[in-house]
Amino acid sequence: MKTHLTQLLTAAAKSIAPELTDLNIILERPKSADHGDFATNLALILAKPLKQNPRAIATQIIEALPTSEYIAKTEIAGAGFINFFLSPQSKQVVIKDILNAGAQYGRNSSGKQQKVQVEFVSANPTGPLHVGHGRGAAVGDCLARLLDANGWDVTREFYYNDAGAQIDNLTISVLARCKGISTEHESFPENGYRGEYINDIAAAFLAKHTVVADDIEVTASGDINDLNSIRAFSVAYLRHEQDLDLKAFQIKFDVFSLESALYTTGKVEQTVQALIKSGHTYEQDDALWLKTTDFGDDKDRVMRKTDGGYTYFVPDVAYHTDKWNRGFVRVINEQGADHHSTITRVRAGLQAMDIGIPQGWPDYVLHQMVTVMRGGEEVKLSKRAGSYVTLRDLIEEVGCDATRYFLAARRADSQLVFDIDLARSQSNDNPVYYIQYAHARICSVLSQWNGDVSSLAHVNLNPLTTAHETALMQRLSEYPEIVANSATELAPHVVANYLKELASDLHSYYNEYKFLIEDEQLKLARLSLISATQQVLKNGLDLLGVTAKERM
Repeated sequence: MKTHLTQLLTAAAKSIAPELTDLNIILERPKSADHGDFATNLALILAKPLKQNPRAIATQIIEALPTSEYIAKTEIAGAGFINFFLSPQSKQVVIKDILNAGAQYGRNSSGKQQKVQVEFVSANPTGPLHVGHGRGAAVGDCLARLLDANGWDVTREFYYNDAGAQIDNLTISVLARCKGISTEHESFPENGYRGEYINDIAAAFLAKHTVVADDIEVTASGDINDLNSIRAFSVAYLRHEQDLDLKAFQIKFDVFSLESALYTTGKVEQTVQALIKSGHTYEQDDALWLKTTDFGDDKDRVMRKTDGGYTYFVPDVAYHTDKWNRGFVRVINEQGADHHSTITRVRAGLQAMDIGIPQGWPDYVLHQMVTVMRGGEEVKLSKRAGSYVTLRDLIEEVGCDATRYFLAARRADSQLVFDIDLARSQSNDNPVYYIQYAHARICSVLSQWNGDVSSLAHVNLNPLTTAHETALMQRLSEYPEIVANSATELAPHVVANYLKELASDLHSYYNEYKFLIEDEQLKLARLSLISATQQVLKNGLDLLGVTAKERM
C-alpha cells in the first residue's frame, strides 16, 4: 500500500511540477489513527522550488491524485501535511498478499544480490563461549537473516584470533595441568586459565585424542615437552567445543578464518609493505608508525614495535584488506563494545592502503555487556568456565529459542539484563512465550477447522469490519517496512518488538471473538485473517532464528 500511494503521489507531483525530478517522497504512519493511515510532507518539500504556500500545493496534489479504490478520503493538516485514510478494501488486501506470498511475504530485492559479509562471534579459542559471545551470535545471525531477506548475497564468517599472548597463556595453562599442577598452586601460571575445561584438554592431550574442528584434524602427541603439539591440540579442542555451542544455538557459518593464516600466507607482511609504499608510514624510536591522523584518528599508531612484533590492529587491516579483495561490497562486523577503540585505526589503515576502499568501510555493530540474573541476584560464575557464565549455561537453563530472543530483543548498544526466571516462565510476561503461544493458538484453531488452508486466499473479506480486525490487518501491513527498516538500521530488535505487538493484537482478537462459528462467510474471513497472522509470525520468528511452535 505504501508503494501504491508513493506511485500516486509521484504521478500527482509530475503533473503539477513536471520540471522537478528525483523527488524523495516520504510516507509515514501517523501515531494517532485520527490522522489517517499514512501522511506525507510532499507539499512542504515542493513549497520552496514552486514558491507557493504548502497548503495550496497540498490542495493541488490532492486534486491531481489518480483515482484509487484504496483511498477513502484525504485531508490537509497543519502546515501542509496530507493525511490519507484508506478504505476497508485496502486494509483487507494485505491478507491475500500474505497468503499468496507465504514465506516470501516481507522479503524484497533491495540488496540486488550484492555481496555482503557479516563477521560475528569471532571468539578467541581460549575457552567456552560466554554470554557476550552469545549476544554477538544472536545479533549477528539475525543481521545475516535480515540482509538475506532484503536481497543481499550474505556470507557468514567467524574469525579466530589463534595467535598472540592469549594463545600462549592457554598453552602454558594446559601444560601446567598436564604436569599435575593445580590451578590453586602458586606455580600455576599467573595469567593462566583456571576453568575445568583446562583439565579436560590436558587429560585429552595426555590420552593422545584426536579432535576435529571445521576443516582441521589434530591428534595430540601426548608429549608434555612438545609445546607446539599442546598449542595446536588446545586450540583445535576449543574450536571444536565452540562449534558444539554454536550448533546448539542454531548458528551456522560459511567461512572460518584464522589470524595465524594471515602470517603464514604472508598477508600481514604484504599489508605492511603496501602501507610503506603508499607513503603513510614513518620510522621513529625504532618503531614503524602509521599516520592514522591523516584519516581522522586522534594520534598516529605504532604498527611494528621495537621488538619487531606487530601491534594487534595490523593483522586486522590485513584481514579486512582480504575481505575487500574477496569482493564484498559491504562488510558488517558484529563485535563487543570493547572493540570501539579499534574502529578508527582499522578504517584508517584500510584508507591508507590506497586500493579504493570507501570511507566508513566496514560497518560495525557493537553490543554491550550482558548481566545474567536468577532469583533477583546476578549470576557471575560457571563451574566449567571458572570465571564467567557460558552460552551453554543459558541454553541448558532456558532453551535455544528463549536465549536467542532475549539476546536479540534489545538494541545491541544497550545494556542487557538476562532474567533466567523470566525466560523460563510460561506467562504473558515472557515475550518469546507470548509470541510462540500466539502462533500455537492459531495452529490449534486451524487444526480444529480441518479445512483447506490454501482456499483461505480466495474468500470474501468484506465481513472483517471490527476494530480488532482493522488493527490486526494494519499491523500485518507494516511487516514489510519492519523487515526493510531493520536491515537498513542493522537492528534485529525492531523485528522482535514488532512480533510482540503483533502477538498482542492476535491475543486480544482471540479473546474477544470466536472463529469456528455458524456464519460461514464470517468464519472463513476470520480464519483467513488469523492464517495470515500465523504466516507473518512464522516469517518474523524465522528472522530471529526462533521456532514457530504449533503446540504449547
